[in-house]
Amino acid sequence: MKAEDTLVTNLLEGAKQFIVPIFQRDYSWGTKHCQQLWKDVIRVGSDPNVKGHFLGSVVYVAAEDNTATIARWLLIDGQQRMTTLTLLLIALRDQIKQAQAGDHDSDDVSTPEELDDYYLRNRHGKGDRRHKLHLRRTDQDTLHALLEGKAVPENASERVKENFNFLRELVAQADLQTVYAGIKKLVVVDVCLTRGQDDPQMIFESLNSTGVDLTQADLIRNFVLMRLDEASQTQLYEEFWQPIEQAFGRRYRSEFDKFVKDFLTLQMRPGTPLKSADIYHEFRSFFLRTVEKHGVNGILGDLHRFGIYYTAFSLGQEKEPALNEAFTRLRSLIEVASPVVLTLYDFHDRAKTLSSSEFVEATELLESFVFRRSVCDMQTRSLGQIFSSLAYRITETQPLVSLKVALFRQGKKRRFPTDAEFREALETRDVYDMRTCFYLLDRLENISKERIDTAAFTIEHVMPQNEDMRPDWRAALGSEWQEVQAIWLHRLGNLTLTGYNSTYSDRPFIEKKTISGGFNDSPLRLNKFIREQSVWDVAAIELRGKQLAEKAVAVWRSLVVDPLAVRLRELEEHKAVAANFKIESLEMDEAAKQLFDVLRPQIQALGLDVVELPNARSVTYRVFDFVVEIIPRKQRLSLLLNLDFSDFEDPSGKARDATEFAFIIGAMESGGVLFNLESVADVPAAINVVRQAYERVTE
Repeated sequence: MKAEDTLVTNLLEGAKQFIVPIFQRDYSWGTKHCQQLWKDVIRVGSDPNVKGHFLGSVVYVAAEDNTATIARWLLIDGQQRMTTLTLLLIALRDQIKQAQAGDHDSDDVSTPEELDDYYLRNRHGKGDRRHKLHLRRTDQDTLHALLEGKAVPENASERVKENFNFLRELVAQADLQTVYAGIKKLVVVDVCLTRGQDDPQMIFESLNSTGVDLTQADLIRNFVLMRLDEASQTQLYEEFWQPIEQAFGRRYRSEFDKFVKDFLTLQMRPGTPLKSADIYHEFRSFFLRTVEKHGVNGILGDLHRFGIYYTAFSLGQEKEPALNEAFTRLRSLIEVASPVVLTLYDFHDRAKTLSSSEFVEATELLESFVFRRSVCDMQTRSLGQIFSSLAYRITETQPLVSLKVALFRQGKKRRFPTDAEFREALETRDVYDMRTCFYLLDRLENISKERIDTAAFTIEHVMPQNEDMRPDWRAALGSEWQEVQAIWLHRLGNLTLTGYNSTYSDRPFIEKKTISGGFNDSPLRLNKFIREQSVWDVAAIELRGKQLAEKAVAVWRSLVVDPLAVRLRELEEHKAVAANFKIESLEMDEAAKQLFDVLRPQIQALGLDVVELPNARSVTYRVFDFVVEIIPRKQRLSLLLNLDFSDFEDPSGKARDATEFAFIIGAMESGGVLFNLESVADVPAAINVVRQAYERVTE
């Protein structure tokens, strides 16, 4: 690597071309950046005592062997300042040309031809080597037109066009000699990397360690593609990365980092949530660990595929109507659901093991889970971790079934609320204070296929909020009207949707029904019950609340899971743990081993469904539930059995009530019967007890 201070004009002189790699972000400087550059140029250009102004660094590496007449360099860092400086030079060239055409005095200022030859174009360059700076995509098309003095294309780069017009206006009002003098005093750190030796990405990271104007996405893209030759960069960018950028559209810079965080969460399964600021470094570690196995194409292929899933869910680009509707509702409730949805989408799209209807059902189940917990005032702060752990437990062979099992096995703090809990909460809590109150009423209104757009509606309290109630309302509510209002005002039974909220105000109930646009005229299904009432009191509010709560139980369905699927999943997890151990590694003395060798085959002979699961200190035999756990002791074995001590037969009298012990040393399971096997002669008695445990589990 060679680094030295040099005038930017010296850097541009000669037969050369700086190419912005195809993967680099588009030109993004705004007019405020141009304004700052302009101020610096004018300041140093108008002060003869100032020798130079430091502009920043320009880092580049040979794009090829550079044996050609015009050397080509990949611009690793410095695109923004080099592009802006080129726009300023074009504006200066054009203004000088205009001044000469009008016979204005332009002595001591270079001619347009000289500016072209020195800083803008290669005189003998042909085709795409004609210009000293070559951008990408619409940036290049627009810059090319400006360099050639042609009209910019219809799909011109807005940034390039806007900044050029801004600089052109400034140049038109300035002293051209001062402008040119200032440009010639601009200094950069010229960093020329040695091709095949220096690591461009390492240099890029160190120069951009502050992260200014760079997203994690910028760093990731550069890291993946910068290490490759230009042909590979172009191929991978066009095949994988550009489609991702196009799918994200204008939200690429704001959403892509969030997507990569979710992608890495699924790939790495971290113990703690990834931090947004660490996404690039986490991706780099992931990439380096997996690139040998999957290749760059494989990693970018997965990134592209999951990126499309992410935009379908998070950015509302799903084309299947029923699925898009389910996505929209889930997004309105939670922002951290994407790990689960991306996993389901992968099994729906790639593995084809999740049908469209099952995908909709799974999404609605997640919606119900989140909303029920919110209504029941259960903890929602850890939903990000909950959804990540759910994603890890969904299996490719049975996505919907495994999701249901995972939801069922969440534990008490993360459980799926029951119908009774959900119904009671809806009937008794202050629904109006919920963030999701409008969502609740809208969903209850639009159960039918004949939907009503409620976007312009607001929430209406049938019994009004005004503490100074009108006499009609006091009479309807009774002598305890203040207490009634305090208790029932914000409950579900008293809330509805309307487009006439200000019209209804705190009018008497009969007026709310009969005025123009009143409840009697309302097309909303939510207001049918209200139309049918002659008085609005506690009884009416309570009855309507119960009816709506019953509908809600049907809309946000409960979790129904096959018990067999739950038991199978538990067994698979036990098998996964047991795979780390071997029977041969279990410590036993000779006497205990002799007993085990006699007992073991007889337990296995109880049925083909008996599964042997060793662990560090014992061996468990299960069908779905555990049957017996064998714990080696000195010269004997302890058998802990899945039996109730009051409900089994033991003619030998050797069995004991395990619940009499505070704990059983070495035991992994909780059983009700303990049998100590001390001799081979007692094996038949032990097998008799084990058989009863087996029959109990399998009945």
